[in-house]
Amino acid sequence: MSSPTQIKEALERNVKVLGARPTVGQGTARTTARLRPGLECEVTDGPWTMQVGMTEKYGGTGAHPNPGSYGRAALASCLTVGYAMWAARLEIPLDRLEVEVQAEYDVRGELGVSADVRPGYKAIRYVVTIESPAPEAEVLRLLDTGDRASSWLDDIANPVPVSREVVYRQSGVA
Repeated sequence: MSSPTQIKEALERNVKVLGARPTVGQGTARTTARLRPGLECEVTDGPWTMQVGMTEKYGGTGAHPNPGSYGRAALASCLTVGYAMWAARLEIPLDRLEVEVQAEYDVRGELGVSADVRPGYKAIRYVVTIESPAPEAEVLRLLDTGDRASSWLDDIANPVPVSREVVYRQSGVA
């Protein structure tokens, strides 16, 4: 397990390297989802494999978390890990840290029932529960810094250009 000191040292090394060579921190992340029977997907991202699926009420098996679960998990874990990294860098001790993401939804948009309802979430909130011997002002500074540096929070809060490319191969044709 990494100590706050080890985390701070690792992050400061990265900051120093990126300050000297910004291109070291640039690249393209790739994640691939392959459809499996029962509205399930096998998702690969580098060495990691995850299973995603839909509930029975959507026609799936309910055997795996759905895409929304992973999306909320991405935001919650990004914030949690980010706060912990900034706590180490700012030398603010943490006794407990938890982030709960709450998403308001209306599935009528997703299922095409109403064109007036968007398919995505109506609202997203996150609740941070934090315990620390540090003064509240320092903890709030930590949270504000973590929010400004959170990649997933930024991706959700600000429009990101999205494009689609299609590779079509007709099957069953001789």
